Amino acid sequence: MKVGIYPGSFDPITNGHLDIIQRASNICDEVVVSVLMNPSKNPLFSLEERVELIKEVVKPFPNVKVDCFSGLLVDYLKAKDAKIIIKGLRAVSDFEYEFQMALMNRKLAPDIETIFLMTSSKNSYLSSSIVKEVAKFGGCIEGLVPDLIRKAIFKKL
Repeated sequence: MKVGIYPGSFDPITNGHLDIIQRASNICDEVVVSVLMNPSKNPLFSLEERVELIKEVVKPFPNVKVDCFSGLLVDYLKAKDAKIIIKGLRAVSDFEYEFQMALMNRKLAPDIETIFLMTSSKNSYLSSSIVKEVAKFGGCIEGLVPDLIRKAIFKKL
């Protein structure tokens, strides 16, 4: 079984993330959206809230699961018996960072592959940070995140 891990902070999950999830679910037998526990960040949503929100919005994808992790990504993949890392790319700047990470992961675990999926052009500018910033100042985020996420963001703010 081809298990792909799509790691990230997903604070919050956006339509760009969902585009990558949908496409990855067509490539892999199973996709695990893995929310990273990063103690150095101050997220809008707690880890538990992010996991629950993501579970709701990925319900249309029967082969997608949601989990969380901390530590080295390659160790998490080994624990999940997964061999594929899924990464979404928006721009060249994303590629530079993600390429370095892919090479380090390859050094740590040569049997794990990283698959890069380009975002659709309509999502190329979209990031969780931008969504939060726009929402914080009362701007319209409709069409950038699922409606459930939009409501959760404004409730939090």
